[in-house]
Parts: sequence; C-alpha cells; structure tokens
Amino acid sequence: MKVTRSMLAVAGAAAALVLTGCGGSDGGTQAVPETATGSLEQLAAEVDCKPNMQTDADEIRQAICKNTDGKFILVTFATDRGQREWINGAKDYGGHYLVGRKWVAVGETSTVTALRSTLGGDIEEGTDHSAHEGSNEPSDGATHSGH
Repeated sequence: MKVTRSMLAVAGAAAALVLTGCGGSDGGTQAVPETATGSLEQLAAEVDCKPNMQTDADEIRQAICKNTDGKFILVTFATDRGQREWINGAKDYGGHYLVGRKWVAVGETSTVTALRSTLGGDIEEGTDHSAHEGSNEPSDGATHSGH
C-alpha cells in the first residue's frame, strides 16, 4: 500500500487526539538545550523510550513511545516541507507538538514540556476546539432544519 501525505496527516491527527487532553501551562520557563537531531531511534534513545514503530516509510517514520514523562508519538521526516505539511494538517485536530529539525513529538502538555528539556525544539499548539465541546449547535450560530 502506498502511503500518501494525506493518509499520514490523518494518522498523525488521530494520534494527537488519542494522546492529548486538556492541559495547563508549563508552570514556568526553563533552559532549553540545543535542538536534538538524528534518526527516530536516536531521538527515542535520548528520551529513554523504546519506539513501537507504526509507520516506516521513506518520507515519514512514526512510533509510539512511553517513558517516565508519559506517552507520546515521535515522528521523523525526510524533508522540512514534508514535516511542515504534516504539522499543518495535524494541528487542525488540536494537540501539543514539540518541533525540531525534521522531527515532531506529539503528546500532552506536560509530556511535551518534559521532552523539551532533553530534546530542545519549539512547542506549537494545535487548534483549540474546547469551546465547541458539548454543543450540538453549529459554531456560527446558524440553525439547521432537518433537510
């Protein structure tokens, strides 16, 4: 089966939904090391996790990881463009993303913040849909008849 970018974005977004929840702030700032580089296995070793590979393709490699900081998805990319396209698609589903050069870690706020103290990188937030939870009404205030 050929893996397409849209399939990968959907898989990443689904992983983000599974792993993320409502999170608070990081509780303050801390020194951030230089952003780590390397293969998925090298990055996983840096944060003491044994990656459970989910996708192993030329363009993208994705694994589920768990360590003392929590459970997260670790993804590496062949190109910067592929990484940015994946992040842009996945962020529509919410989530918390630790972004390095050609890699992303996705997890809860506390997990991503803890990983940052080892891997460096920048934290990006997905779209917050919490204002829409529990509402069956359209967000634009319009009502719909049963057509």
